[in-house]
Amino acid sequence: MIRLSIPFPPSTNRIWRHVGAKVLLSKEGRAYRARVAEAVMIARVQGLGRAPVVLTIHASMPDARRRDLDNLLKAAQDAMQAARLYEDDSQIVDLRIRRAGIDRVNPRLDVVLEAA
Repeated sequence: MIRLSIPFPPSTNRIWRHVGAKVLLSKEGRAYRARVAEAVMIARVQGLGRAPVVLTIHASMPDARRRDLDNLLKAAQDAMQAARLYEDDSQIVDLRIRRAGIDRVNPRLDVVLEAA
């Protein structure tokens, strides 16, 4: 079981950029992935490899604005994959996300990953 906190993700609309026919990770998207990788390194956790994954997320929001919870997932899942917590987000067999209130000082995603 892996427990860690990762930074609150930027909007999905700000993570990807269209350049001609290509879709590229934006500067903000690259910075987010780097912050998640740093959180993983600081937590000193080992990834789950190729095992099926149960992912639970408690989202501490930065403010009271309306947000769709599912919009928080793509950037966070891709960043956790890039940080090698699992090999591919297709390994996720059970996914749960819930609001954990507002934390204006430290908005974050508290994450639990378990091998299924």
